[in-house]
Amino acid sequence: MGSADIIPGVSGGTMALITGIYERLITGIKGLTDFIKPLSKGQLNKSWKSLLKIDFKLFIPLGIGILLAFSIGSLIIPHLLDNYTAFIYAFFFGLILASIKLVYKRIEKSNYLDKSFGLIGFIIAFLIVGLTALSTTPSYWFIFICGAIAITAMLLPGVSGSFMLLMLGQYKFMLEALRELKLGYIACFLVGAVISLIISSRVLYYLLRKHHSKTMWFLVGLMVGALRLPFEKIVYSGIEWNIVSGFFVGLFLVIGVVIVLVVGKYEQ
Repeated sequence: MGSADIIPGVSGGTMALITGIYERLITGIKGLTDFIKPLSKGQLNKSWKSLLKIDFKLFIPLGIGILLAFSIGSLIIPHLLDNYTAFIYAFFFGLILASIKLVYKRIEKSNYLDKSFGLIGFIIAFLIVGLTALSTTPSYWFIFICGAIAITAMLLPGVSGSFMLLMLGQYKFMLEALRELKLGYIACFLVGAVISLIISSRVLYYLLRKHHSKTMWFLVGLMVGALRLPFEKIVYSGIEWNIVSGFFVGLFLVIGVVIVLVVGKYEQ
């Protein structure tokens, strides 16, 4: 998830779906703040019980993995994207393409109304990834807003948090802030992300419980629409197209597909 979130156009939420932890993740995030309400009422025992219910077995290894990926990826991935654009995006195109099948298999009985949400998701993602990047001067307040938008996008398969940062004109700035440890900007980004995480996870938790089929169709639509970005990145990467380059683009795409299918089989 951490590696995916660094790459514009690839969603950490998609990786969570591929590995089968998406619904557990949303439920777990929602449960992170359940202890606050009883604590504010002075119900310490109830608050403590809610705190113990937090899915630490998920969040501790997941958090460590994401932090490591961000630390290493912020140094390596920009270089790979600049020098091997077509191959990297072909790999992630394969990941997303194959993961659509896995998500589709999780959809329960549905009707035409449910399926229409897939079309809505497709249109939204297709339009979002076609947006033109903004050019703005970063302020602490604006970075706070960027954090809120990016984390919400991260939770949605098909909508990339890093891509939203790219559209807001702060993608490279935040990578530099991580590398150079600009703590003020990092703190503002994290505060915005945490607040948004609390709100958006509760919304998604409700939708998955009360409207599971509609929500899953919507997520499938998001993923299909989001394929526009890696496809365009491959086609317009500036690569010299010939038999060799075409072979390697296809190879990386197939590798992405195979990885997802293997992970899906392991999950089952």
